[in-house]
Amino acid sequence: MTESHDAILTTVQMGQADRYAIAQGRPGSRLMDAAGQGLVDAITRRYAPRPTAVLCGPGNNGGDGWETAARLQALCWPIRVFSLVERQALKGDAAQAAAKWTGIVEPLEACAPSEFGLIVDALFGAGLTRPLEGEAARLAEHSKGNSVIVSADVPSGIDGDRAQAEGPAFKADLTVTFHRLKPAHLLQPARAQCGEIVLVDIGIPDGWQDAALACGQVNHPGLWPLAQTMPDAGAHKHSRGRLAVLSGPAGATGAARLSAKAGLMAGAGFVTLLTTPGQLHDVSLAEPSIVTRRYDPAAPFVDALNETRAGAAVLGPGAGVTQRLENQVLSALGQGVALVLDADALSVFEPAPEALFTALHPGVVLTPHGGEFARLFSDLSADPALNKMEQTRQAAKRAGCTVLFKGADTVIAEPGGAVRVNVHASPILATAGTGDVLAGLIGALLSQGLTPFDAASAAAWIHGEAGRRCGLGSTVLTVLDRLPAALAHTHTLHHRAAAQQRVYVAGG
Repeated sequence: MTESHDAILTTVQMGQADRYAIAQGRPGSRLMDAAGQGLVDAITRRYAPRPTAVLCGPGNNGGDGWETAARLQALCWPIRVFSLVERQALKGDAAQAAAKWTGIVEPLEACAPSEFGLIVDALFGAGLTRPLEGEAARLAEHSKGNSVIVSADVPSGIDGDRAQAEGPAFKADLTVTFHRLKPAHLLQPARAQCGEIVLVDIGIPDGWQDAALACGQVNHPGLWPLAQTMPDAGAHKHSRGRLAVLSGPAGATGAARLSAKAGLMAGAGFVTLLTTPGQLHDVSLAEPSIVTRRYDPAAPFVDALNETRAGAAVLGPGAGVTQRLENQVLSALGQGVALVLDADALSVFEPAPEALFTALHPGVVLTPHGGEFARLFSDLSADPALNKMEQTRQAAKRAGCTVLFKGADTVIAEPGGAVRVNVHASPILATAGTGDVLAGLIGALLSQGLTPFDAASAAAWIHGEAGRRCGLGSTVLTVLDRLPAALAHTHTLHHRAAAQQRVYVAGG
């Protein structure tokens, strides 16, 4: 069995992995010992010795703190330990870890954050589901801006599964977590509270995957096939995929042109921009690299798709929220062609989402941002018990197709329940037009034969890579300029991951 380094675990699933390790002969004290060493290694690689407060809670997260304090003390760091409970009240592995500390133990109320250059927050881990109270809440508030904060597992106050805090929470400069990432390390707003995130291997034996089924995966190039997107020696434009993009009305064709251009750059061999007769001349002049074709707006839209022989189509960017667009979407869905429904193609169904859900099929990718998601899935969006992964998972099941919920923490889900989280991105992408580029990328990959789930996942990563190659002052045109390098880099990483897998399998 191969290791699932991309697996995302809930707090319950992490507990199952821990129990599996213990059942396999690796006691909890050794897991805690490894966690403490991982914390110390991460701290000492980044920071010089300085007055340090270690805040210890009542459970195993506090045990990680006791382990850290003892190790830093052995390295001659000036350490003071502050505990939420009396040391004699500790039990199990946490009590064993606390016994390693030879200095005095002070109550939390004795801690003044301004006296320390570094604070180790080991009060509560990812399993905390209630707001911080009392001294813990005070320290979370008063530590901000005063000291470097290093949190064990997640910053105390944050719910590791729901990825948010109900009250005060620590804002870490560095979060050191163990074995696998949890939702709070990937989803906003919790991710922003974590600072730099370091994942430490604490020695849980392989085989844990059967005991703790992951709730999702971190998106990366090793997860999806890209071989068919590389042209071979006998390739021609029609063999590389045909993509159709619906243009917007007169004066609003820019979004669709961005999608079409991104689709062409992402390898679709023949991209057609479908436009009404009155716009044909202007659109043709604006994008000479893209074939433009007029269609009869009074005829069923599926006729236009059939004429282009499109293997995939993008509908919605700049199209306008009109009855015509709704009819066009439903007509295209009736054909069964692979579709990307973006922007206006989603918003147009706000009054009656069920009309869309009834027509959707597994070959479709929906690409809502937060507002569009709320228009289609208002109950899921408003449910405080659901994090973004669960919202997207349930949305994909309801829609019967792949849903890509955009954001700094883009989540992709398919109807069978699989979920990927893409955090390979850049704030530079928060500018007009980049969503249209993403829609075109997905459409291109669909036209080249990727499944909707893989096409959406790969496009999100490539889009993010292009954004990471942009600097201040960049626009959507800069993102397009960076796409070739982003694609090349993605292919390199994909082939490297595939080679590593072959080596592993060959080695048994």
